[in-house]
Amino acid sequence: MKPFVEITQVKKKIDNFHLGPINLTIEPGTITSLVGNNGSGKSTLMKLMMNLANTDSGSINLFNQNVSGDEEQWKSFVSYQSQKMIGWDAFTGENLKCFIAPLYEHWDEQLFQRIVEHFAIPLNQRFSKLSQGSQQKLTLALTIPRNTPLLLLDEPTAYLDIPAKTHLMDILVEWMDQGERSIIIASHQIEDIKKLSDYLFVLRNGEMIGNFEKEALTERYKRYWLRSELTESSIPGEVFRDRVQVVSNHPKETEHYLQEKGLQWTNQSSLDLEEIITLLLSPTR
Repeated sequence: MKPFVEITQVKKKIDNFHLGPINLTIEPGTITSLVGNNGSGKSTLMKLMMNLANTDSGSINLFNQNVSGDEEQWKSFVSYQSQKMIGWDAFTGENLKCFIAPLYEHWDEQLFQRIVEHFAIPLNQRFSKLSQGSQQKLTLALTIPRNTPLLLLDEPTAYLDIPAKTHLMDILVEWMDQGERSIIIASHQIEDIKKLSDYLFVLRNGEMIGNFEKEALTERYKRYWLRSELTESSIPGEVFRDRVQVVSNHPKETEHYLQEKGLQWTNQSSLDLEEIITLLLSPTR
C-alpha cells in the first residue's frame, strides 16, 4: 500500500518564522507524534497538510494527490481536529453533528454516542458556552467517528483531565485496530507520546531534526557513569556530559572508544523518552 502522506522539501515563511525544509512520509498503520518546543511549527505543518495555508516551496501529497492541486478527493480520507474551531460558536453539539455526519460515508454514530456519553458532553448547549475541556471533548467526538483512514489531531489532550486523557488513549488504540489507518498527533504531553507513538517527528524552531522510530530512539541513547572525569574535549557519540556522566547517541562507538583508551565505566542505563526529547530540542545538540 502506498504512503498516506508524502511531504517533500516543504518550506514556509511566516513573518520571521521559517519552517523547513520538511521531508516526511506517513505509512498506513502508524501513529506519528509531532514533537517540538512552542512555536516550532507543528500546527503550521498540519495546516499546510490540510491546504489551509500555502507552501512557499515543495510538495504535499495525501493519498497520492497534491493537496494544492485541482483534485480534492483526498479530503474525504482525512479528519482534522485543530486547536481552535472557527465558526462553531453559535451552534450546539447536536447542530454540529447534523452538519458533519452526512459528509462522511463511514460515520460511526455508535462511537459518537459512546464518546458523548462517557465524556458527559451536553449536546444541547452552544459551543461558545462550553468550558475549554468540554469544547475539546466535543471536537474529538465530532472528529474521530468520521472514520477516515488518516486522523490529524492538534494538541487533543491540552484541556482534558487525567481520566479523560486515559479514555481518549483507549479510544484511539481501538480506532487504529479497525483497519489500515494512521494518526498524526501534535502534542506536548509526554505520556501521550509514550503510549501512542510509533514514530516521533521532531521540530526545533521550524527546523526538522528528524523522524525517529520510538523504540529505536530509546535504545539509541545511553548514559555512562565513568570512574573519573574525562580529559578529552569530546568523545565519539557524546551529546552531553556532566562531570563523570556521559550521554551518547551512538553507544557502540562510545564504548569502543572508552575500551580502546582503557577508560572504565561503573554503570550504564537507557534514557527516558522525555530526556531524549529534551536533548533533541536543545540548541547545543
